[in-house]
Amino acid sequence: MTTRPLDHIRVLDFGQYLAGPLVGMMLADMGANVIRIDPPGGPRLKDPATDMLSRGKTAVTLDLKTEAGLRTARELVARADVVIENFRPGVMERLGLGPEALREINPRIVSLSLPGFASTDPALADLPAWEAVIAARTGQFTDMGLNRRLMGINPSFTPLTLASAYGAAFGAMAVQFALLARNRNGGEHIEVPLASSLLEGLVYNCEQIEDYPERYKSPREVELYRRAAEGLPMDLSFGELEEFLDPFYRTYTCADGRGFYVVAGSVKTHPRRVLETLGLKELADELPDFDAYLDTADWPDDWSLRNYPVGDRDRARVSAAMMAAFLTKPSQEWEVLFGAAKAPATAQRFTREWLADPHALASGLVLEVDDPRHGAMRQLGNVAWLAGDEGALVKRPGPDSDSAPLTDILAEAPRTGKTGDSAGGWLDGLKVLDLTNVIAGPTIGSTLARFGAQVTSVQPVEPSVDPWNTVVFGLHAHRGKESVLLNLRSEDGQVALRKLIKRSDVITMNGTDEQRDALGLGETQLAAINPRLILVQLDAFGGPARGPKSDHLGYDDLAQAATGVMVRFGGGMQTPEEHAHFGTIDVLTGFCACVALGAALLRLEKTGKGGIARAALAGAGNLIQAQLMYDFDGRAPFDEPSGREALGWGPFYHCYRAADDWMFFAAPTEERRALMRVPELADLAKIPEEEMVAALSDRFAIHDAAHWAQAFAGSSATAMPLGSLHETRDAVLQPESEGQIDLAGNTFSVIRHDQHPMGRWCDLVAPNAVRPARAAIAIPGPMPKYGSDTRRILNEIGFSGDQIKAMITAGTASESWSEKYLPE
Repeated sequence: MTTRPLDHIRVLDFGQYLAGPLVGMMLADMGANVIRIDPPGGPRLKDPATDMLSRGKTAVTLDLKTEAGLRTARELVARADVVIENFRPGVMERLGLGPEALREINPRIVSLSLPGFASTDPALADLPAWEAVIAARTGQFTDMGLNRRLMGINPSFTPLTLASAYGAAFGAMAVQFALLARNRNGGEHIEVPLASSLLEGLVYNCEQIEDYPERYKSPREVELYRRAAEGLPMDLSFGELEEFLDPFYRTYTCADGRGFYVVAGSVKTHPRRVLETLGLKELADELPDFDAYLDTADWPDDWSLRNYPVGDRDRARVSAAMMAAFLTKPSQEWEVLFGAAKAPATAQRFTREWLADPHALASGLVLEVDDPRHGAMRQLGNVAWLAGDEGALVKRPGPDSDSAPLTDILAEAPRTGKTGDSAGGWLDGLKVLDLTNVIAGPTIGSTLARFGAQVTSVQPVEPSVDPWNTVVFGLHAHRGKESVLLNLRSEDGQVALRKLIKRSDVITMNGTDEQRDALGLGETQLAAINPRLILVQLDAFGGPARGPKSDHLGYDDLAQAATGVMVRFGGGMQTPEEHAHFGTIDVLTGFCACVALGAALLRLEKTGKGGIARAALAGAGNLIQAQLMYDFDGRAPFDEPSGREALGWGPFYHCYRAADDWMFFAAPTEERRALMRVPELADLAKIPEEEMVAALSDRFAIHDAAHWAQAFAGSSATAMPLGSLHETRDAVLQPESEGQIDLAGNTFSVIRHDQHPMGRWCDLVAPNAVRPARAAIAIPGPMPKYGSDTRRILNEIGFSGDQIKAMITAGTASESWSEKYLPE
C-alpha cells in the first residue's frame, strides 16, 4: 500500500473563508487526514472556491454553542494532532476551545490561529479582518508598483489574496515544524497574523538602505525620484512609460498580438542568450560586458551586460531591436525557442488560459477533479509536494455533507506520547546546505534560520548574478547564514561539496531537474550519499509530473505573466503589469518550499526516508489567486476587478475617498444592513445597486476616515484608512542598537539594522509572522559578506591551512567577490 507523507497526521479544520481552509488543503494535499468542522448551515463562503479548498477532506457539522456539539469537538481534539482556526481573537476561548483548553484535553496538540491582526495588538486585534481590510491597512493597495506611481494612480485595488496566501504558507510550515518538535517541546499554540505575514511577504517593497547607490536604481526609479525632487507631476501615460522600461525586463508584442515577457537582466549569461535567441548576436557582441562587482568609478564603460539596468546610451536601441525581432514570430514559437535556449521569458496569459494550458495540466500545476457539484473542475495543483508522491496528482473532491467516520474516530483511544518542555527552536540542530541564489531559493534558508537551523550558503567563486540581486536582495534573503565561495566545477570544489553534503541534513537549490541532475543531486545520488538526506528544490515551472516547460527557466515576474497575474493587474493583454514590484511570488515560493520540507521531515521521522521536497514559482502564482483559480463548464465569468482603475469589488467592498484621505469600506456580509445602522448613511440603503458607489462616494467625502471608522466600530463592517508599505514600516521601526527587539507585541515589526557590517543602516521586516507560545524564534544575524566564512568552514570539514591557501590561490575557493560589502 502506498503511503503519503502526512497520512499519520489528523487535522481538525475549523477555518472559514480562505486562510484557514488553505492550510487544511495544503496538509490534505500531502496526505493528512483533514476533517472540516462545519457550523450549522455549512461553510460560510458559499462559493466554488470552498469546494476546491475542501478537496481531500472529510466533514462533520458541529454546533459549538451546544453542549453536545462542544463535547464532540473536545472528543475529536483528544484524537487529533492539529487544530486550525482563523476567527477573530478570543472566539475559540469563548467557545471553550482556546489554546489552554485544547492542551488540557490533549497535551500533544498543535493549534494554529490565523487572525487578521495580532491578538496582542491593542489598536487592531478586534477589527473585522476581511482580506481587503488587511491589505488596505498594511499598504497593498497603495503605491502599487513603479508604473502606477509614475502614472499618478493611487490607490489600486486588486483581488489577489496575498495575506491569506502568505499566512497559509507560514501556518502550514509552522504546524509541521511544531509537530516535528513535539517530543522535545511538547504541544504548541501558534499564532500567524495575516497582516504580519503580508508585510513579510512584501519585504522587498519596503526594504530601505541608507545612501542607496544610484547604480541599483532602474530607469523608472530614477525618473520617479527626479520628478519628486523637482516637484513635477506624476502623470505619465502607459505609452510614455515605454522609454523607462529596461530591455531585459519588459513585455514585447509578438506576431500574433500576444505579449511576451522577458526577465533576463541580472544573470550574466541571460541577456546574451535572449539576444542570440532573437537573432541579435551581433548586437550582443557590441554591448559592454565586464565584471559587475567593480565600483562604478572603475567601470571601463557606462554599463555592463552583466549588471541590471541597461545604460541610458543603449537602452532605446536594444529595446527597438528586440521589438522588431519579436514581431517576426508568434508567441508560441518564441516560447519554445526561449525554453530550449535557457533564456528566461514566457508568453502572457489570462488565468483562464493558464487553467487549460497543456504544460500546467501535464505537470500537475493544474489538476482536474471530478467534483460532484461542478463536474470536471480544473483547480490549482499542489503548492508543495514530495517527489515520487503519486497522491499529489490525485485529488478526492470535497465533501457534499458530513462524511467523516465519526464513530470510528471516537472509538479510538485518545492520543498519547512523549511531551517535552523545551523552549528551543523547532529546528535546533538541523544543518542546511544552501546552494541557492536571487530571492526565492535563499528565502528557504533564511526562514529556516529563525526556527533554529544552521545554514551554510555556498556560492561560486565567480559570481553569476549581479550585486543588485545578491547583495541588495540578499540583505534579507541571506540573513542568518554563513558564507563560503567554491568553484564546484573544480576537483577540490567537488570534494569540498561532498564533505559539506555529508555533514548536512537538508540541501536547498533553485534550479530545474536538468540543473539538479547535473550537480549530482538526483534522488538516487542523494540516497547513495545518505538515505536520510532531503533536497529542497524549487524552480519556475516544475510540478509533481513532467510537462513541456519543466526545464524552462524563469523568475517571479515570469510566473506572474504565465499564470495570468500581470494581465489581470494591468487590465488586458495590451497593458500587462507586474504586481507590486519585487518578490511577490519569489518570497511565497520560498515559504511553500518550507511547507514541502516540513512534510519531508515528518516523513523522514516516520519512515527514515529522505528524498526531494518541491515547490515552484508557477505554483505560488496559483496560490496568490487561490480564490479564483478554478474553472468548469458553466463557471461564472472571470470578471473580477482588474486594471489600473479598479477600486473594489462592488459597493460594499471598495476604496472610497473620505474628507482627508482614502479608506477601504468593507461590509461583504452585511451590505445594506451596515448602512442602516449608521444614521448618516441609512437613507442610502434603499437606492439601486448601480447608483450605490456614486452615492457612497459623495457621502463618505463629507467626513474624515477616522469618523467613518468609528461609525462602524463594533460591527462586522469597517472603514479602514489606507496605509502604505513605507508608512507601515516607518511607524514600527526598532533600531537594533537599542537592544531587545519585540516580535510579539504589535502586528507589524521592522528592524533598523544600524550596526550592519556593510557600513550602512538598512530597514528589514522582522521575522514576526510566526508566533509560537513555547518555541523560540531567532532574529537571524546580518547577511555575511560573501566568502567571509570560507576559511573557517573549509577547516571544519577537514582541509588544512596550507590546502585552503592553495585552493584560494588556484581559484577553487575565495574569500570575497568585491572590495566593499555593497559595490558602489
